Order: sequence, then C-alpha cells, then structure tokens
Amino acid sequence: MKQRINISLLCAALLAGLCQLSTAQENSSDFRVKLRKMTGNKAEPLNPTGEKLFNSYFATLQTLKKEITAAAPKLDEAKRNAYFTAHGEIAKLPTLPNPNNLKMAPVTFCAGNPAYEEAQTKALLAARAVLKEVQPFLKSKALHAKLAKCALLTVGSYELASFASQGAEQKSYVDLLLADDKLIVEVMELGGAYKNKYGQSIRNYKAIQKASKNATEKDFFRLWALASSLEHPDGNHVPEGKTAPEAITEYYLSYEKAFLDGELDPAFDTLTPWDCRFIFAFRPLESLVWMRKMIRNYRPDHMKLDYRWRYCRITKTDVPYTSNVPRPVRPDLKLLSMQDYFLEGGICGPRAFTGRAATHAFGIPSRPAPQTGHAALAHWTPDGWVTVFGAHWTHNRFRGQCGLDFELESRVRSKPDEYHQVHRANWLGDALGEPIVNRMQFGVGGGFWKSLAHYKKLAVVQDEDLQELASVGAEFAESNEPAISPNSDWIEELDGPRKEKEKEFPQVELAEADKTITTDKNGVITIPVAACSKPLSTEKIRFMKSHDDQFVQMHYNLAGSRPELRSYTVTLPKAGKYNFTATVVTVTVDKSFTIRANRRNMHEVALPFTLGDWQQTKPVAMELKEGRNKLQLTLKAPNKGVSIKHFKLTPVK
Repeated sequence: MKQRINISLLCAALLAGLCQLSTAQENSSDFRVKLRKMTGNKAEPLNPTGEKLFNSYFATLQTLKKEITAAAPKLDEAKRNAYFTAHGEIAKLPTLPNPNNLKMAPVTFCAGNPAYEEAQTKALLAARAVLKEVQPFLKSKALHAKLAKCALLTVGSYELASFASQGAEQKSYVDLLLADDKLIVEVMELGGAYKNKYGQSIRNYKAIQKASKNATEKDFFRLWALASSLEHPDGNHVPEGKTAPEAITEYYLSYEKAFLDGELDPAFDTLTPWDCRFIFAFRPLESLVWMRKMIRNYRPDHMKLDYRWRYCRITKTDVPYTSNVPRPVRPDLKLLSMQDYFLEGGICGPRAFTGRAATHAFGIPSRPAPQTGHAALAHWTPDGWVTVFGAHWTHNRFRGQCGLDFELESRVRSKPDEYHQVHRANWLGDALGEPIVNRMQFGVGGGFWKSLAHYKKLAVVQDEDLQELASVGAEFAESNEPAISPNSDWIEELDGPRKEKEKEFPQVELAEADKTITTDKNGVITIPVAACSKPLSTEKIRFMKSHDDQFVQMHYNLAGSRPELRSYTVTLPKAGKYNFTATVVTVTVDKSFTIRANRRNMHEVALPFTLGDWQQTKPVAMELKEGRNKLQLTLKAPNKGVSIKHFKLTPVK
C-alpha cells in the first residue's frame, strides 16, 4: 500500500514537471493543437493573413510565458503532490447509478454524494496547505496585468487572428485591445469573452461607447457596456437587417434611458460589473420594454416583493401550466411571443421565458438554467443568485457550465480581493499550459494551478461563510399531471398547499381620497376602486398602490377558484340613464366582468385587450334611481386577471 502511494506521488510530480517543460519546448503548431483541444474550436483554417497574425500573437505569448514561469513560486514538493493526489481522487469516483431511470439522475460530483463530499473535504484540506504557501504570490499585484494578457492570448489567439484577418476595421479592434493593458485586465477580470470572441466583443463595446457618452466617461456604464459585449459578442438578439453591434447598442441605449428615467430596479446601480454580463435577454427588445410597462401597470405589487420573487412572480400569477397550446394562440392579433404566452400559458418553457423576461425587463441579471427535460431560470438578488421554477443548481447548466460551478463563482465574486487571487491562480495555469477544471463536472480534473483556483473559491466560501440561497418555486416547476386542456382551470397556491385557516394577505394603506367618490361639473361620477364596502385584499382580489404611488388600483386575480363580489354605494341627485365605464389593464382576450345594479339589473362589461396599457371599457348604459344605488362587481370563474383604476358614471342626456 505504501509503495502504491509513493508511485502515485511520483507520477504527480512527473506530470507537474512535464507541464512546466512543455511551456519551454512548445512551438506554434503544438500550441494550436492544444488550443483547439482545450477550447473545442472547430473554426475554418486561417487565411495567410490570419496565420501571420497568429504567429505574432504566439510570439508575444511565449515571451510572457517565459517571464511568468520564471517568477512562479517554487513549492514544497510534498505538499504539492499530496494536494494534487487528493484532488485526483475526485475524478476516480464511480458514477452513481440511476436504477429508476430518473430524468434528473443522481449526480456524482456534488455535495449530495457522500463519497464526493469526503474526497472534496480531503482535497480542500490539502489545498489549504498549498494556498498558505503561495499566498504571497497570489496576493501580489506585480504580475497581474501580464498574467491577464497571457491568459487572453492563451485562450484567444486563434479567434483574435481569425477576426483580425477579416479586414482593417476588424484588426483595429484587436490592436486596440492588445495595446491596452488596463482594458485587458478588465476584460479578463470580467470572465473573458464568450467563445473567446474578443475582437467581436471589443467591436460591440466600441459601438456602444460611440453612441453613449456615459459608456465612455462613467465607470458603471462603461463596465456594464463592456461586460454585456463580452457575454454577447454576436449580439444577444439580432433582428433581421441589423448587425450585432447595432442590435446590442440599441439594447444598451434603451436600458440606459430606462435606468436614467427611474424605470429599472432600485438596486440596478449596485450591480457588480460581472453581474452586468447577464442583464440583457436573448429576446427581442420590444418584449422587454413591453414586459416592463405591463408589470408597472398590471401588477405593480410584484415590483416590491422579496428579491427572490420580484418581477418573476408574474409567471406564477398569470402564466398557468397548460399543455398542447397552439402557437400563436391568436395569429390574427400578431402578438410578440412574450405577449402570446399570457393568453393561455404553457409548459415549462414559456413559463421560464416569461420569468426571465420579467427580471431582465427591470435590469435584474438573469440567465437560463435548463435541466434534463425542463426549463428553469436563475437570477440575481442582493443576497446572491437563486434558481427559480426548477430543481437545485446541481441539476442545471448553461453555456457549457454546470449550475454548481456558476453558483460558486457568483458567491466568491462578491469578495473581489479574494477573487483576484482566484484569477491569478487560473492565469498562471494558463501560462503553464494546464488543462482547465471540467466546467460540467464540478471540481473534476484540471492542472495544478487551475484546480487550486477552484479550491481557493471553496476556501473563500467556507472562510467567509457565504451562504447559498435555496431554490424557490420548485413546486411550480412542472405539473405532475398533464393539463386537461389549454383552457383548464388553474388555482395559484402562493405558499404551498392551502391551509384550512384564512391566509393573511398584504393590505394597502388607504388615504381618504382613495375611498372618496367625486362628481365633476358635468355630473360625471368617478368611483375609486377602494371606495367599496370592503377594500381588503384576499386570495382573489388585491388592492395595491400604482407603481408611482399616485393612486390605488384593484387587481382581480387570474388565480383562485371562487368569485368574489365588491360592492359600491353611489348616491345620485336624480334618477336616469348613465353610461358605466371602467379604466382597466388586461393581458388576455375575450373576457368580461359583471355589474349588478340594485340587485336587479345585470350588465356584462366587456374587457378590452389592452396589452398592458390603461384603457377605458366601452360604455354600458344602465338605469339608476335617485338616492342610494348599489353596484356589485364580480368576475365569473374561471376568469382572467384584470387591474382596475376606477369606474365612471356619465349621465346620458
């Protein structure tokens, strides 16, 4: 047994030595093969100009690598080998079986697997001994810029050469980047460019700066523009007839204006530059602008919820889980796909899409969190990132990165000084030509410094007690039974299964003006929605302040199985005919509510399809008596949601 361990340590030492030797012996061809293998790059061969540029970048890279390698810390071999051997044990863990053929199969490389937990604990303990030894190097800023440039050229040389070889303009963006050490550091600290498309990212960044003075002169806007460009080098959504720079610039300018106009979330300007990578949606800009307007008018209460549910709760309240929904639901209306989802709901995809769009609309960073056979989302909160409408981070992934890896990164980035050490360990691994830690198998593989960067993150989380947020809305992720039809009844359970006792609902504070019926000089009577006999929020009916706190509105929920009445008493100077109208917001079609006048006459009031705007219903004539008149409003179940500002009674002359 002792002999086996010594051989294992010897192998680790030899591998580490070979890794360092490869840096000195490497040539351009070897590097290209390694680069393609490491990045999965399957691009077309470079043209002659590209070849020349690639060799130039490679020469610069070799010079940097030589200097960095010479300055790399010399380690205690016993500690180094003990750590790397302990880390290697994780990759040897047997894959957990899935005897029941579960869609979300047991995951081997996660804390839920006792064998993994034990192996990771041992590896972290060994890693701490090495981290303590190399702390002076990791804390030093001396090589930070050179490490960043080395890392960029290591992963990006091929893409940079390919892009720059397309023409003078493309080359100018690459030259601009490579000549600016400060910009390189910012780019790499932000996580680099998606698919190593650095030239395309800088092209987009400069297009935004050309269009926005703020993105040039003010750091928050500038880093937001840069982060967005790095995450979306090909544009996040490029309409037909537009280029990627044009599309992302239009997106940026729309969001910048919304922020300056006070329409985004109050926490928007507290976002870190890295979080800003995830502000823009993979959806048409019109969908996000509409979603923001709609929620502000239709469900302003969602704008003040706990951040885990803020904005994205619109999915729970207004996008029921229904199957077999034809798309588009109403072709004649020519709706955006996002607007179409509100007509009849859908399965997990449309629900995740609307949840993400709702958070994106208000500038809350959000990203897809797909799982096997299921769509979910993850979004930012001031306390960390959270998964919504799906299972734990263990089961999701996006853009070649497992959920656990992303969540760990998001937590540690809240400690920028510590994360600089993560960067330096990672970038030194690049200089030494190390393989990366597997982004889809949490904590598996990677070279010495690359894997040490992973354990540095684990150590920070442990030392700083950075807590992971629990998933929310998992019970709404998928219906266990298929919906009966697209028009099936649906009951929203806000807090799990209904309890026998009455739930408590948030009540709005009412001013006297909110409850006072008024009459203007033309005899038009305005009835505020809160002027009813019982202005209390229930499961079915919610009273809430408008988004700008200018008035109180009443929302009659899509959810809830029992209709409720709201009664209004109006005193008239004389009997006569009046036209009844209501100012409403709707997101669905072909619905109405009922007004009963003095318990005798029933009137059906058709609700217009307002698409999130405030609009008045068509007049409905009713005979009212002199003195006290009682009007009772209700919606028939199953109804669709509607928000109401006030009612008007206009005398018919």
